[in-house]
Amino acid sequence: MSNTENRVITPLFDADANAQSIAATLNTQRQSFIDDGYPTLKTRIDRLDRLIDLLRVNKQRFSDALRADYRARSHFDSVVFDVLVPIESLKYLRKNTASWMKKESRGAKFPLNLLGADAHVFYQPLGVVGIVSPWNFPVQLTFSPLGNAISAGNRAMIKPSELTPETSALMAELIHNTFATEEIAVVNGGPDVASAFCGQAFDHLVFTGAPSVAKHVMRAAAENLVPLTLELGGKCPVIIGEGADLKAAVERTFTFKTMNAGQICLAPDYTYVKASQLEEFIQFARQFVESNFGTLNDNPDYGSVINARHRGRITSYIQEAHDRGYRVEALADDIGLAQPESHNKLAPTLVINPDSDAKIMCDEIFGPAMAVKTYDNIDSVCTEINAGERPLALYYFGSSKAEIQQIKLNTTSGGMVVNDIAAHVLQDTMPLGGVGHSGMGSYHGFDGFRQLSHAKAYYKQGLVSLTPYFKAPHTAKMLKLLEKVMG
Repeated sequence: MSNTENRVITPLFDADANAQSIAATLNTQRQSFIDDGYPTLKTRIDRLDRLIDLLRVNKQRFSDALRADYRARSHFDSVVFDVLVPIESLKYLRKNTASWMKKESRGAKFPLNLLGADAHVFYQPLGVVGIVSPWNFPVQLTFSPLGNAISAGNRAMIKPSELTPETSALMAELIHNTFATEEIAVVNGGPDVASAFCGQAFDHLVFTGAPSVAKHVMRAAAENLVPLTLELGGKCPVIIGEGADLKAAVERTFTFKTMNAGQICLAPDYTYVKASQLEEFIQFARQFVESNFGTLNDNPDYGSVINARHRGRITSYIQEAHDRGYRVEALADDIGLAQPESHNKLAPTLVINPDSDAKIMCDEIFGPAMAVKTYDNIDSVCTEINAGERPLALYYFGSSKAEIQQIKLNTTSGGMVVNDIAAHVLQDTMPLGGVGHSGMGSYHGFDGFRQLSHAKAYYKQGLVSLTPYFKAPHTAKMLKLLEKVMG
């Protein structure tokens, strides 16, 4: 078991203590939001700049904290995906916030538009946004929605994961030293603190994590009618279709399946491949692991599963598949199922053609195992995908325009990527969000700004008002006129 699993982090300030102190911090932020009035562009840019500087200056500290939490985690992955990617997103917000703050003309009805009427929408900050962030990319998945909240002019309270206590404590320290509590506050603690946090009367709550936990978050938020953004996960399928470069498809798929040991909400979960290509697929996958990692046990580029409990969960899927007689292919030999002492590492492992009731096909794997299913025609693939919960992302490799169009129109997923894996997450111009079981709402760029704002309708009457036409006493003549104009 990881030496961080049972550790209790001493909070930096009293906001972590209980529901009452969390509520007190929330009230402090809300009152400050009201007292300060509408946040100017200058205020928002200043806060975004401080977030960017916080990440830039402390990238080594974040990498060290993540390695301590995981016991084994790639320095490259930590710096690129937990520091540089959120910096890029924050820079995009800084560049575009001014234009997003401008009013959107909606055009008053004719002929009122010719008589001076003004109809527009402007995006007003909600107030205080609560953010519950996960353990797999704890910095990126805190700072991404946080940047949207700040760009939109809100205050924010953050509850990081207790499964990455060193990283959560570091975020609390750095944010506490960079921002006033009235601007951004961090609340650390275990599940009881998370429960108390989610039960607060935030103006919006953003949760990133597992669908099973999201159900509890929704119940807690419902008590105060708090609107939600849920960034969940699910079983993201890969389809290797007509005209695919099989070797490139395998390399791109397993780059993300081995990154952070597959603990990514957008990681490929199961793959469809033509029966005639199965053996070549397995061979390319094995070659990828060998050529990019060699041995895994002592390789700093291959990370560990977050803790022994999660490793045991993943190995149970593999063991069940073995016990049921499915073909199991470990892609490396030096970390087997019975070696949890190896920093909780686990070799990438394939399970071939499991039935739909196998555990590996029922649960989101969130680790370095993958089911591989063979197929004969694309219709059956779409049918199987549609029979399950809607995934956060779907990936297609191939050059068939007909297959791409069929999958695009006839399957539902949070996002779809052709000839790559998770590439859409790097596009700040696009929303990141799920659908159905994989979530609701989105963040990133303008979509996140809009999600964490209130689109306020504003109408100013011009020279003529329609109200006199509606007042009593109502006459047949007036009704006939309105029927002619409006009917």
